[in-house]
Amino acid sequence: MSTTEAAAFDYVIIGGGSAGSVVASRIAAAQPAATVLLIEAGPDGRGVAQIVDPPQWPKLCSTSLDWGYAYAPSEHVYGRAIPVARGRVLGGCSAVNAMQWFRGHPADYDAWEEAGATGWNYADLLPYFRRSESWEGGASGQRGDGGPMRVTRPKDPHPVAAALVAGAAELGLPKLDDPNSGETRGATLSNLNIAEGRRFSVLDGYLPAWAPPPAPGQVPVGAGAPAPAPPPNLTVLTGSTAVRLGFGNSNSNSNGSGAGRCTSVLHTVRGALRRTHARQEVILALGAFGTPELLIKSGIGDPAQLRALDLDVMAALPGVGRNLQDHPLLAGPNFRARQRLGLRRDNGDGAIVNWCSGQADRPDLHAVAIQGGLPGDPYSFAICPGLTRPASRGSLTVRDATACGPAAVEVRSGFLAERRDVDALGEAIDMVMDLAATSAYAEVIERPLMPAGRLSEKEKEAFIRENCSTFFHPCGTAAIGSVVDPALNVIGVTGLRIVDASVFPSIPSSNTQAAVIAVAERAADLVLGADS
Repeated sequence: MSTTEAAAFDYVIIGGGSAGSVVASRIAAAQPAATVLLIEAGPDGRGVAQIVDPPQWPKLCSTSLDWGYAYAPSEHVYGRAIPVARGRVLGGCSAVNAMQWFRGHPADYDAWEEAGATGWNYADLLPYFRRSESWEGGASGQRGDGGPMRVTRPKDPHPVAAALVAGAAELGLPKLDDPNSGETRGATLSNLNIAEGRRFSVLDGYLPAWAPPPAPGQVPVGAGAPAPAPPPNLTVLTGSTAVRLGFGNSNSNSNGSGAGRCTSVLHTVRGALRRTHARQEVILALGAFGTPELLIKSGIGDPAQLRALDLDVMAALPGVGRNLQDHPLLAGPNFRARQRLGLRRDNGDGAIVNWCSGQADRPDLHAVAIQGGLPGDPYSFAICPGLTRPASRGSLTVRDATACGPAAVEVRSGFLAERRDVDALGEAIDMVMDLAATSAYAEVIERPLMPAGRLSEKEKEAFIRENCSTFFHPCGTAAIGSVVDPALNVIGVTGLRIVDASVFPSIPSSNTQAAVIAVAERAADLVLGADS
């Protein structure tokens, strides 16, 4: 296939999801004279009701707007492959996720610096958390007001969500007014990226000229305001998949000591190959799967893996694709309600609870009440626990350097490989059954469905391994310290930076959306030279 040479841009950002949209917006606004290209493999998402209508987000899984990844079968989960949804659409996972806005515990980020990520502790990140949000409760020392991302609480919580908060209080857990103010132990109504009854994605906040319109009957966000004009120096290209990075002044060898400067990206445009050059930087924001895949296919990674793929070693970085972390989620327990639950509200859960296992000094267990459990049963719902500080680690390897996405890689979650993770989730099941037995849930629950009652230790382990799924929070596959330096530059390569969840040294004890956007906010300052 022939390749056309495109006009150069000052900055080329690959991946139009949560991180890429933030960085593109900030750079374009701060440097009006600089040209910025944002490349996204998926479509723009306009006209898709399931994107803008919050409770419908689960319907987006396994569609054309989902990359279709799955964790490889593992003996630790009884040989099952586990689907792990990733947004393949402008806005990325912010356009298809559950809209939870939760930072986790401050110590999660202090641990980054303790592991060698200098300057990435909670105090350093707090200004970026605050800058990114417009919290309905107003500004404080911990919260931001006037930032791009709207953050609200449920106005009329679903009964199963309200019961989660009340039931946790019966068991002695605090009722949190704000889970993003430092203390996370307890139960609370969720902070959600929902405004005027519709999803508020990074496109609404950072790239409003490209945001999907409201669904029929929905109120437009910012109704009455003039439609925003796209920044003249920002080009957004959808339907374009990055194939490989290009380098100038390279001197590749078996040791990978001469990568030189990253100067271009080879990508598809309407079925043809195009090479686009970057005068200043190429910035990767393809997420924890796409970023290491593109690095490896471009010759950046473990030399042994690169040679096995018959690829030149541009930079020897064995950490690429390693250190994969995600939060395991259990699909259940499920319960039968005393009456039909009716339509899903908010994001389909609406409340969270966090607590400590017997082995933890800060919350490592988490649960949500899902407004609808077993398929086709309008009386069922689930209280699903998960582990937010797992010890197990996974990996991503490229199996076919000529393919893209799920066809190119093997992704191993590592779920439940460590015994301590199984033990902690066993405690979580007991806690869920305790919650179900509270008076708060007595008005809601008729009986348990699956499992039908309390489980023995052996039965709990079988339930965990059989029902382990994912919160869709992969991260860590190009971590600060092993693949990028604290300024997020790829080690040993100039002109190449990574700004997405792959740079996390360890997984926060929370949903990852708020953290990804805070990292991207700081990354934009690093690119612009505004971060001290």
